Amino acid sequence: MTGLIYRDVILEQHVRLFRGALGAEFLFMDDNTRPHRANIADECLQSEDITRMDWPAYSPDLNPIEHVWDMLGRQISARQPPPTCLPELRRALLDEWCNIPQDQIHNLILSMPRRCKACIASSGRHTPY
Repeated sequence: MTGLIYRDVILEQHVRLFRGALGAEFLFMDDNTRPHRANIADECLQSEDITRMDWPAYSPDLNPIEHVWDMLGRQISARQPPPTCLPELRRALLDEWCNIPQDQIHNLILSMPRRCKACIASSGRHTPY
């Protein structure tokens, strides 16, 4: 993904709308990947008056979505037979996304305070969770 794609697909089509729905108290969480920190992404967030959460450089695992991506990856890897083309992969991802129990996602969200405390205690480095 490039900064341009990130801006056009994620920020413009989703984040901007969430911010509009949630109002001025909206705090955006992303990580330090290159597309997220591209000038074009920064400019978009500034133009929409979207505040970005400070993010420790060594802690991308704080974001609950990273754990969801891991769950999806494991489920796709376990498929027999595995997807062999993009349309099959797309169908498999959509199927597996729908199969993720909502209580697992809810528990990930509820774990944020504990994981943030662990990150602060480790000065933004590896955490033992």
